Amino acid sequence: MSTLRVLVTPAAEATIDLLRDEHGPLMFHQSGGCCDGSSPMCFAAGEFRVGGSDVWLGTIHGCDFFMSASQFEYWQHTQLTVDVTKGRGASFSLEIPLGVRFLIRSRLFTEEESKHMEPVLDGEEYLARTAERE
Repeated sequence: MSTLRVLVTPAAEATIDLLRDEHGPLMFHQSGGCCDGSSPMCFAAGEFRVGGSDVWLGTIHGCDFFMSASQFEYWQHTQLTVDVTKGRGASFSLEIPLGVRFLIRSRLFTEEESKHMEPVLDGEEYLARTAERE
């Protein structure tokens, strides 16, 4: 079985469902910059433009999850779990008006898990594969 790079808690799934009902398909991006750069940001799908400086890590609850390539260099040995907590973040993420914010919980992969990692795609590879399917 492949090791997933990003997971999601049931609480975060419930928040995603609320946001999807209002905004349609969603995506996540985690940068290493300012404005809660350590928090995953939720956008309407396609609202955040990804490219070669981004990495696609997989999907959570039907949403693509991207990270900046520079941030991925630091976190490539870490399994991420998207969770949600009460409180208002300082970002442009869609959940902010709900009075909650997404956050990342992380742990290092075990040696065994590292042998079975899911592949990642850079943003341009991801876009090319998506275009092929359409």
